[in-house]
Amino acid sequence: MSRLTFEETAKCLLERDRFLILTHVRPDGDTVGCAAGLCIALREQGKDAWVLPNPELTEIYRPYVEGLLAPEGYAPETVVAVDMAARGLFPENALVWLERGIDLTIDHHPSQEFYAKDTCLYDKKAACGEIIYDIIRQWGPVSQAAALPLYVAVATDCGCFVYSNTKAETHRAAAALMDTGIDVYPVNRRHFRTKSFKRLKLESMLVAGMKLYDGGQTAVVSLTLDMLAQVGAKEEDIDDISAFVGQVEGVRTGVTLRELRPGVCKISLRTDPDDLSASAVCACFGGGGHAAAAGATVEDTVENTHGRVLEAIRQVRQGK
Repeated sequence: MSRLTFEETAKCLLERDRFLILTHVRPDGDTVGCAAGLCIALREQGKDAWVLPNPELTEIYRPYVEGLLAPEGYAPETVVAVDMAARGLFPENALVWLERGIDLTIDHHPSQEFYAKDTCLYDKKAACGEIIYDIIRQWGPVSQAAALPLYVAVATDCGCFVYSNTKAETHRAAAALMDTGIDVYPVNRRHFRTKSFKRLKLESMLVAGMKLYDGGQTAVVSLTLDMLAQVGAKEEDIDDISAFVGQVEGVRTGVTLRELRPGVCKISLRTDPDDLSASAVCACFGGGGHAAAAGATVEDTVENTHGRVLEAIRQVRQGK
């Protein structure tokens, strides 16, 4: 098991072939954009490369992997996981590859479990897409075809460059991708300026049920199966909904509790990292992520998880 630089990773990839690229459960723009960008770039290097179909892929991200999804029965020589810090993030149809052994993981999460034979980890990067960009440009100029999904990866993981993880180098990577000639306006409109009416209804319901603590600095919202059913919402209607609670003035810690199925709840935490480590809180539940954004999945009701998260926040604040 070894840790590689992006230069070493680029060399390693060129020495291999027949790639299958994996994305994590509830795929977001970073994991999808990374998989698509890397797959396209590998093909441009003459490699046989495909992305494993993700059963939870939503319509909002499906266009980026069009023509890239692996045919049934594809037998890879090299399996690569992108933006996947933990074994628990593997979709059910990817577990067979986890059992077989992951050849390489490319990631930016401090909570990386180092489950692969080789790991390329830069945990100070705002998005895994930045790392993929650094790898691909070792082979030469990044093409427009690869640049577009990589821009999606970078832009979505830093909230269109407004999250606290955004750095000067994040803007430089995005600018370099834009310099290839890609049209980012439709991308930014789709992901940051457009909401379905169902999404707006859900946000209204979240506001109505929001609980404030610590003088209004901590906010907790719950998204239940019943709420989704009431408005007929689909997965694409709730993309990045965990960022919503942090938009409330005065809130420094935003908690979104989503009921995945009866008795199973997902915790999404967004914090001011100077005030509270989201990763430390989620680690109390076997999860992880970044200092400002982290998550965990627990087997419990939304109601019970509400109290457990508040207690975990208190314990982390007190250093217990």
